[in-house]
Amino acid sequence: MIQLEDLPELRDPIMIAAFEGWNDAGETATSTLAHLARMWDAEPIAALDPEEYYDFQVNRPRVTNEDGRRTLRWPTTRILLARDTPLDRDVVLVQGIEPSMRWASFTDELITLAEELEVSMLITLGGLLADVPHTRPIPVTVTSEHEETRHRYDLETSLYEGPTGIVGVVVDSADRAGIASMSIWAAVPHYAGGSPSPKATLALLTRLEELFDTLIGHADLADQARAWEHGVDELASSDDEVAEYVHSLEEAQDTTDLPEASGDAIAKEFERYLRRRQEDED
Repeated sequence: MIQLEDLPELRDPIMIAAFEGWNDAGETATSTLAHLARMWDAEPIAALDPEEYYDFQVNRPRVTNEDGRRTLRWPTTRILLARDTPLDRDVVLVQGIEPSMRWASFTDELITLAEELEVSMLITLGGLLADVPHTRPIPVTVTSEHEETRHRYDLETSLYEGPTGIVGVVVDSADRAGIASMSIWAAVPHYAGGSPSPKATLALLTRLEELFDTLIGHADLADQARAWEHGVDELASSDDEVAEYVHSLEEAQDTTDLPEASGDAIAKEFERYLRRRQEDED
């Protein structure tokens, strides 16, 4: 771990992590984390040594021009600290790239840092390609392997079996270290997953707000989401087979979601609307 500055004493910190690569369909997870970093003015405090974990022929360094000076930026995983948050606690943000090698050592470094900072909760973000329509709300799934966390937030344990990405390894290591964790995943339409999906990012962000009963601020994400949906509409309408497929996905999801239109769901949505309107007026 390359420490950039002395680490301060933190207020009941939580850690939120997102990684580019296999876990990040539609750049959903990393875009959400970048949004949090901007909204909360997060500052970098550390980074992992890229030489240890990345194949630079896969994740190449980038040359940039900053104030007329050429700068070389190495691919790495950065640690940022947000202290001005609406949660009344500090938030450690892990802005990462899925490593090319030494996953166990990579994860050990992150979990050791979490322990040193006395992180009480680790939240991982993810995006996956799924058979869902772009015209409906993006499904978001939240799971936890920590029993107390499941009861507190009314979550389920994950039933997934199969290949996993670095998110799965980090969650497993946190569980072994006794750190409570939850994993939040947004389902991105697989036929529109090749470009950034602000609608999925907005869905992840909204779910975070619900979990922590707070408002984070969406900036222009809603406008971006509408523009994205309009663009996919045009793409689908230009191909009869795609249009028919989207229609079948809409019918399937509408049938599945009917029981969800409960009084509690409507009341929660109305409460969020009132709070956001009050914030705008202030």
